[in-house]
Amino acid sequence: MPVALSTTEVRRWAAAIKVDLVALWLSARDPRVPWVAKLVAGIIAAYALSPVDLIPDFIPILGYLDDLIIVSLGILLAVRLIPADVMRELRTEAARRAKPMSRLGLVMVISGWLLATGVVLWMVWPYPAGPGRPAREVP
Repeated sequence: MPVALSTTEVRRWAAAIKVDLVALWLSARDPRVPWVAKLVAGIIAAYALSPVDLIPDFIPILGYLDDLIIVSLGILLAVRLIPADVMRELRTEAARRAKPMSRLGLVMVISGWLLATGVVLWMVWPYPAGPGRPAREVP
């Protein structure tokens, strides 16, 4: 039987996600957190707090689906890797802070798009003929 969620429950869940994202951002800088958890938390926080998405939201379905899947699963993994008492403290601290903006996430996403664009251009751009080099035949 399908489970119906009320708007109150959805809003509460969204608020908890926002707090967890800020807590993960804080955990990436906390010395009590193991390095693997710091790495996962840092990547997820950088991606989620970045002002640019890997797949832009205006692309139907995929734009929001990537956020829903990547961020949700990443938060679940990172929270499991961080000790429970530390995560409780970080959530309390995160609830008092404003949502930060991740410049690292912005750089990562833009770099990924530039790299992908470069690879595609390299694959489809005709090889220029130069002195002593014949032009590449395009199949």
